[in-house]
Amino acid sequence: MKIKGSILINQSRDIVVRLFANPNYLKEYQDGFIKKDLIEGQEGEAGAVSMMYYQHGKHKMELQETITQNKLPDTFEASYYHEHMDNTMKCTFIAVDEQTTRYEYEYEYTRINWIMPKLIAIFFPSMYRKPAEKWLKQFKEFVEKE
Repeated sequence: MKIKGSILINQSRDIVVRLFANPNYLKEYQDGFIKKDLIEGQEGEAGAVSMMYYQHGKHKMELQETITQNKLPDTFEASYYHEHMDNTMKCTFIAVDEQTTRYEYEYEYTRINWIMPKLIAIFFPSMYRKPAEKWLKQFKEFVEKE
């Protein structure tokens, strides 16, 4: 299942990319984000592996992120592993003008191996789109305040 979209951010591409690339700001726009720990490689470089920790109510979630390509300020690609699913992410940053950036994104769920997420993907695919769109909207709001 692929999810694609874009959002216009009223800020220069340099600022958008700088804030996107800094893991210290994840808590500003990703609900439930606790921390990101590098476990292998060089932070931000292709091949780097990190654990990302989230808390949603009483539920904790751990994701393993592997950066597959980092060609910022143009593109960033990573894969994410969770015990119940895997997905990939590709982000592209395009300068529309000096103060506007188009952030294009593409997420693809490549493995879903638990019955409830599979059923949700089949019958309610928007359930996967909504959190991604919410985080992008929150990212836009955060960046535009900087």
